[in-house]
Amino acid sequence: MNATPQVEETNGSWKTGFWSLIAVQFQGAFSDNLLKWLVTFLVLGMSISEAQSDRFVVLMIPLLFAIPFLLFSMAGGYLADRYSKRQVTIGTKYMEIAVACIAFVGLAIGSLPIAFTAIFLLSTQAALFGATKYGLLPELLPEKRLSWGNGIIELWTFIAIITGEMAAGVLADRFRGREYFPGLLLILLSLIGLLIAGGITRVPAADPDRKLNWNPLADLWGQIERMRRDRLLGLAVLGSTFFWFLGALVLINTALYASDILHVSGTDTGLLLAAVSIGIGVGSFAAGYLSGRKIEYGLVPVGAVGIAVMMLLLARPGITFTDVAWDLGWTGFFGGFFAVPLNAIIQYRPHPDEKGGIIAGANLLSFVGIALQPVAQYMLIFLGHPNPSQVFLLTGLLTLAATGVALVLRPDSLLRLGLWAATHTAWPLRVEGRTNLPLRGPALVVFPSMRLSEALWLVAATDRTMHFLLPPSSARSFGKWLSGIAYDATPEGLRRAAQAAAEALRHGEVVCLPEEALGIEASLNGLQAPVIPVTVSFAGPFSRSLVRFAPAEQSPSAVQGAV
Repeated sequence: MNATPQVEETNGSWKTGFWSLIAVQFQGAFSDNLLKWLVTFLVLGMSISEAQSDRFVVLMIPLLFAIPFLLFSMAGGYLADRYSKRQVTIGTKYMEIAVACIAFVGLAIGSLPIAFTAIFLLSTQAALFGATKYGLLPELLPEKRLSWGNGIIELWTFIAIITGEMAAGVLADRFRGREYFPGLLLILLSLIGLLIAGGITRVPAADPDRKLNWNPLADLWGQIERMRRDRLLGLAVLGSTFFWFLGALVLINTALYASDILHVSGTDTGLLLAAVSIGIGVGSFAAGYLSGRKIEYGLVPVGAVGIAVMMLLLARPGITFTDVAWDLGWTGFFGGFFAVPLNAIIQYRPHPDEKGGIIAGANLLSFVGIALQPVAQYMLIFLGHPNPSQVFLLTGLLTLAATGVALVLRPDSLLRLGLWAATHTAWPLRVEGRTNLPLRGPALVVFPSMRLSEALWLVAATDRTMHFLLPPSSARSFGKWLSGIAYDATPEGLRRAAQAAAEALRHGEVVCLPEEALGIEASLNGLQAPVIPVTVSFAGPFSRSLVRFAPAEQSPSAVQGAV
């Protein structure tokens, strides 16, 4: 099995392949949303009852869009591992051309069954491509550009969503009764996407011997088990699933709000949907930029709380079209802060030969979230038909509750948020030799003393989970924030600390030893790992502190490698 190729920052060869991927993803997301909303506006323009309209718009179209991801995402993960991801991209583009022809027929004759079939098949194509597009990012980009790359792909994806939604509203108004024209546009766009796909860098298959599991539920369960072995990865996937549920709920509720409360046209509805998407794109770009050269999941709480506040503001009565657009834009902006770090974790944390399957599993679970949206909203209809303003209120309260649960499960995200804010304002930090710390796998970090300031600056310098050996008093005060391992100088205290340190290393984590605790190292005899000396120079406010990782040494008494 082949490891993910290491991309060098200096040669610049990643640029053509990366930007070709961005263009292919832009075209695909634009076409997906253009078709979905063209069919939605087609339904809204029909002379049918409100109950039928709700059934089609709130339930059927979202489910047709989401179910293929539940059925075929794992197959997409198999393709992403078994074959070159460039080949998979080109193959799915040929499929998209065929589906665009079906959509053309459905739109031209005004047949909802054919149009619904096209939505289902185009979502199937997107599901097969999903693991490939995200799996390509770490194969095309240097690791330190991964958060930036995620910000770029999310920015352009949501620009595509914006323009697709807006174009659907304009085309639905302008070509009512002549829907064959948007159908021809879908075919043309698919052909352009195929041509662009040829510019993606040729990459080797990650696991050419992988066998297809014909039972997608069993395959998904296997990927979930792999995710659970890495607590941070598992929580990132859970957070991503909630994000997509939330996004689907906000978008469809925005369309209903525009129709039922604001009473605006399809074009104006497209503008409101565009406000959400513009916000997500700008927020994603900002999150990627502000993460610097690491994955900064301390930004996730900012995004979650911001989304909740905006949802509560949207529930206030009597707000104007402009107020709604601004609130939706800020909702999307905070959504970008929420999504980018989670996506980067999902792409980076898995082992290279498991990456395609895990990304596919995460993609499938995201669409479980999307599939739950129409079910939840349709249930609300039967429980009293709350108006869209009340749905925004419920969404805000749900997001606040989910944020509280996430902070309990991962309290260090608040610590990372505080450190990110500190190191980007009054306490700037420079990091040297960051590449001396392995990207994954176990390592021992050794530094002269265990002052709290040094431990905090070491956490701020890297995105890797670190377990600090702390004296009992410090472990009681700061253990949950620093993943602390308590130790004392007694033989029994050293033995317990050594066991906990060995367990963390076997799970591929980093253990940080102050020099006074080096006696524990001898207790790890027979296990191997690189030892990285670190120095931390802590300066005062408005002075630049320094964290320097020295080249790794090999210690015969630490834990190595095969995790």
